[in-house]
Amino acid sequence: MRFVVNCPPHAEPAELVDLAVAAEHAGWDAFLLWDHMVVDRDGLAIVDPWVTLGAIAARTDRIRLGTCVTPLARRQPQKIARETATLDRLSGGRLILGAGLGVPDDDFTTFGQSADPRARAARLDEALAVVDGLWSGEPFEFTGDHFQVERVRFLPTPVQAPRPPVWVACMLPQRAALRRAARWDGVVPMKLDGDDVSFVDPDDVASLVAEIGTMRGSLDGFDVVVNPGFPGHASMADFAAAGVTWWMQSMGEFPGWVDELREIIVAGPPW
Repeated sequence: MRFVVNCPPHAEPAELVDLAVAAEHAGWDAFLLWDHMVVDRDGLAIVDPWVTLGAIAARTDRIRLGTCVTPLARRQPQKIARETATLDRLSGGRLILGAGLGVPDDDFTTFGQSADPRARAARLDEALAVVDGLWSGEPFEFTGDHFQVERVRFLPTPVQAPRPPVWVACMLPQRAALRRAARWDGVVPMKLDGDDVSFVDPDDVASLVAEIGTMRGSLDGFDVVVNPGFPGHASMADFAAAGVTWWMQSMGEFPGWVDELREIIVAGPPW
């Protein structure tokens, strides 16, 4: 099992860079940033993840870096392809792209975009196909309902081959989200408990691992990334036995979260 910090973007960019550098020094395996435009229309501070990750890449040597998650439905896939290929080269092949439908709805509706889940899902699937095709460096064209690409070669390619890993967020028990994740390189699951979002447990993980394994035919090279939730929710050994490959430490945006997350980071991964 490997260990990842998934960090809110609600701090000064320099603070986030320092957290990532501390994570590398403390032995963490990856440092990811949330990707938002709007969380609170009254003005909660948010920094751009891609600019910040470029600074992190220049200050680190080993730790993997990326987003969790980028709502591709509100982005232009050609811009994401260019940003991520550049970041992968700048970092020497350390990029992870986390993708998903995204929350909250204000991320979309504030700027006149649809927050309809079906429309977002369709745009997400097409955007992933476009990003992957552009990453290939081969002549590529695409005609979809939401995105069109005339024949083009997009260079330079990312360092990682055949592509940087793509982790897809899903909300259990949604089957379409699981099918989407199975087409890519990893899954980041949460679950709906009524109207509330909650953490998955080892039984949830074992079930989704079996289902994705059936869909793919093999779990070779596929990552299962779990936020274990509150202390005592379930043991690391139970999650590992269920098939988890990455253990995620995250943090809410409450006052004082930066100092609390820094303490967790400096203490090192919980192996």
